[in-house]
Amino acid sequence: MTKVKYYYDPDTLSYRKIEPKKSKKIRNILLFGAGSLLSGLLGLLLLLNVNVLNTPKELSLQREVKNYELQFEILNRKMEQMDEVLANIEERDNNIYRIYFEANPIPEEQRRAGFGGINRYKSLEGFNNSEMIIGATRRMEIIQKQMVIQSKSLDEITKLAAEKEKLLASIPAIQPVNNEELTRMASGFGWRSDPFTKARKMHWGMDFTAPRGTPIYASGDGKITRADNRASGYGKHIRLEHGYGYMTIYAHLSRYNVKVGQQVKRGDLIGFVGSTGRSEAPHLHYEVWKDGDRINPINFYYGSLSAEEFENMLKYANQENQSLD
Repeated sequence: MTKVKYYYDPDTLSYRKIEPKKSKKIRNILLFGAGSLLSGLLGLLLLLNVNVLNTPKELSLQREVKNYELQFEILNRKMEQMDEVLANIEERDNNIYRIYFEANPIPEEQRRAGFGGINRYKSLEGFNNSEMIIGATRRMEIIQKQMVIQSKSLDEITKLAAEKEKLLASIPAIQPVNNEELTRMASGFGWRSDPFTKARKMHWGMDFTAPRGTPIYASGDGKITRADNRASGYGKHIRLEHGYGYMTIYAHLSRYNVKVGQQVKRGDLIGFVGSTGRSEAPHLHYEVWKDGDRINPINFYYGSLSAEEFENMLKYANQENQSLD
């Protein structure tokens, strides 16, 4: 209620009501309105900048942001686990697989390299959580790159393993005549007495004495390139190309069990012992060639002989006796 003011009028000897001027009323109304407007604006600004009252939409958005932050934290933990697993695979890849298959290790800087050049994350800038989003995106892309590098490395290892398996199967690693079918190991690789001239000359293979018709086996995987008697001194003989620079010769055969061009596996029956060509008695003359040079076959029997059998063969092979061809 507005307070009423009075003044004493000496002419009428009474109190009269003080009437405010109209201009003052208008001024008071304007001041009140301006003050109310200013107070309202200040209150609105306060409400907008202080989380005292939130609308349902704002509360929903806040919950979504909290959920996204939680999901990013879970994602970061998963990426840490992926890093650990990848590091373990990379270590085995470099220090076991690639060393075993004689492949150069992949440099650490190549595995861990980031992405240079243009800013790949410009579209992710300008948000409240841009730093967190960009960091997670960059980390995920580096892990993806590491996985691609590791996948290609394992593809290479698989290829090398298949090639290594093929190489191991191709090496002439077994004795071409079974021990139980041998009469004796007549002559080894080295200087021997010629059975016809009695002169000392180089014997380029090993002679296995066995009855005529004794089976002869391929000492490694390969392809038959010759099966004829057109080579001087060898009589009926077989030439088996193994690849990787290896070739074996089986000479003085009585007959063949293969044809030219035929692919054979280690242990396949390819022919039979005889005494054709320049031969003094039934036996198999066996040679191993590597890159065009004849080498001692004694070094290639690890696939079929025990340690004791190999020791006995080594003793007989080193005796400088008379060869059979």
